Amino acid sequence: MRGQLLKTLFSLVITLLCLGSLLTTVIWYMFDNNVEPRLPAPQKKSTPKNSDLCKGCKEVIEKVMQRYSKTWQKKEENYKKFRSQLNSKCSGFEKSIITQSNTPVGSKLVYDGEKKRVLQVNAEIFSTFTKEHPFSNKTWDTCAVVGNGGILTDSGCGEVIDSAQFVIRCNLPPLGNGYEKHVGVKTDLVTANPSIFMEKYGALMGRRRPFVESLHTYGSSLLLLPAFSYGHNTPICLRAAYTIEDFGSPVRPIYFNPQYLHSLAAFWRSQGLRSVRLSTGIIMASLALEVCENVHLYGFWPFSNHPYGLYDLTHHYYDNRQSKKKFHAMPAEFELLMQLHSQGVLKLHLGDCRPGKK
Repeated sequence: MRGQLLKTLFSLVITLLCLGSLLTTVIWYMFDNNVEPRLPAPQKKSTPKNSDLCKGCKEVIEKVMQRYSKTWQKKEENYKKFRSQLNSKCSGFEKSIITQSNTPVGSKLVYDGEKKRVLQVNAEIFSTFTKEHPFSNKTWDTCAVVGNGGILTDSGCGEVIDSAQFVIRCNLPPLGNGYEKHVGVKTDLVTANPSIFMEKYGALMGRRRPFVESLHTYGSSLLLLPAFSYGHNTPICLRAAYTIEDFGSPVRPIYFNPQYLHSLAAFWRSQGLRSVRLSTGIIMASLALEVCENVHLYGFWPFSNHPYGLYDLTHHYYDNRQSKKKFHAMPAEFELLMQLHSQGVLKLHLGDCRPGKK
């Protein structure tokens, strides 16, 4: 009898403890939902342990920064020489963009990514070509070419980037949600990889309004499309152009000339670059060197650790999705751009931006 009583009392105590715990949880939950959420304190950037760095990266970064630490100044003679080489081999002013003047009906376009694929221009495709070359006989004073590297995170470079006369961006990057402080919002030309249309907008086979609405952030900029790099790019880029026209978007679609891309790839091979495909970044930097007097590059750092402090970086300033290493040779491209920086041909920006400084 006594044992039974003890068991009953023990069960009652356990039940009361459980009810008390449940009541406390309910009260805490009700209270917590009536106050502002407590956000975790921002994590300060800190230097990782050497084990967090890829093998040899610390030494490579230190060597790069030794070169970069030297005072930069534009060297007009080197700039003009390199620009002349680019122009003679690639003719960006005349050939970088397909126009109705340089590619009439009946012309044959050889795809730069598929050398055996040829397309004969018909009237329908011709109607989507821009009438005039947007760069013909026009040179801008300062141009900012903005890559999407994680080095732009918390850089505060937005104001400096927006101060450039002509701003080039790559692959439809996000500019809102606080990013504008670090990357700016001004856009005169933006590129778009067709894979973006496929992944985000269902290859534009269904509802297309979300795609058009996503373009609002770029104002009336030029939208540069690689419609004739590969066969599967052509129909989706044409759908993008038709969508922009149908919805009355102020964005102006234009197409890369595959002949220009082929010539540009050959030019960089002659400079020692070995890669399956040039990245959008080096293509746009090359074009800028032909059409701009002063070229500034942002977001082109190819390593996963920041040059100042060696703390971890995401691949892009907006996500950590990796690029296709089998196609692009980003460190090798960066080395060539670093050489041009050292020669005073263009300026790479690797640190945070301060007011009044570029």
